[in-house]
Amino acid sequence: MYYVYILCCSDGTFYVGSTSNLESRIIAHNDGRGASYTFKRRPVRLVYSESFPGESDAIRREQQLKRWSAAKKESLITGDIQKLKRLSKPRS
Repeated sequence: MYYVYILCCSDGTFYVGSTSNLESRIIAHNDGRGASYTFKRRPVRLVYSESFPGESDAIRREQQLKRWSAAKKESLITGDIQKLKRLSKPRS
């Protein structure tokens, strides 16, 4: 099983990653052994995750979420589907 996750950093920003072991990866981030982005923004907390049967699906989803704005990520985290749909519409 593979996971895509979103962490909330101590400065309020979001970090998106993927892993095959969610629990140990979050521990690694908080121990300073995760990504360089989270190193100076510790502690981090898990705010969202999705599971996938294959690594390629998880990586594809991770790349998609990394392109999203903070507002879209927040809507996903809170489950505000209406706001997520509204934010996904192209601006005119």
